[in-house]
Amino acid sequence: METTQENGGRETFETVWAALEATRVLVEENLQSIREMRESQKENERQMRESRQATERQMKATDKRIGELGNRFGEMVEYMIIPNLLTQFEELGFTFTKANRTEIKDKAHDIFAEIDVLLENGDKVMAVEIKSKPDIDDIKGHLERMEKLRRYADLHEDKRAYLGAMAGVVFGESEKTYALKNGFYVIEPSGDTFAITKPEGKYRPREW
Repeated sequence: METTQENGGRETFETVWAALEATRVLVEENLQSIREMRESQKENERQMRESRQATERQMKATDKRIGELGNRFGEMVEYMIIPNLLTQFEELGFTFTKANRTEIKDKAHDIFAEIDVLLENGDKVMAVEIKSKPDIDDIKGHLERMEKLRRYADLHEDKRAYLGAMAGVVFGESEKTYALKNGFYVIEPSGDTFAITKPEGKYRPREW
C-alpha cells in the first residue's frame, strides 16, 4: 500500500510533467506559426520581386514608346510647324531667316537645354517650347530655359535679343494668361492652322 508521501510525490511529478507537456505543445505551436510566417514572408518577397521586375519591364517599354513618339513629334515640328511659324511671325513684324530644333550641351559651363524651335535673324532669336497641354510648370521651365540661353549667348558674345514663345495644342486660360504675363508669345490652334497671341496691354513681350 502506497504511503501518503508517495502519493504526494506522484501528484507533484504528474503536475510538473503536465505543465512541461503543455509548455512543449505551446512552443511547437509557436514554432509552427513562425515557420508559416517565414514562408508567407518568402512568398510576399517573391511576389514583390516579380512585380518589381514586371514594373521595370513596363517602364522600359514605356520609355521606348516615349522615345519613338518624341522622334515623330520632332519630325512633325520640323516639317509642319516651322514653315507656318515663319509666316505667322512675319505678320507680327519678325523676319526670321533660320529655323531649327536646337540642343545645347556646354559641359564646361554646365549649360544644357533643348529648344523645340529656334527662330533666328541678325537681331533677334525666338525660342519656342511646344507642349500638347502646357501647364504652369512647363512655362516656368521655359523661363529657366531662356535664362540659360541668355547665359550661353553672352559666353559666345551673342548680343541679339532673345524672346520666348509657348505653343500648345490645348491651352487653358490660366496657363495662357500666365505665359503672357511672363512675356511669352502664345501659339495655339486656330481653324486649320494656328494663331499667335502677342503679350500686350498690361503685358509686354520680354527680352532676355
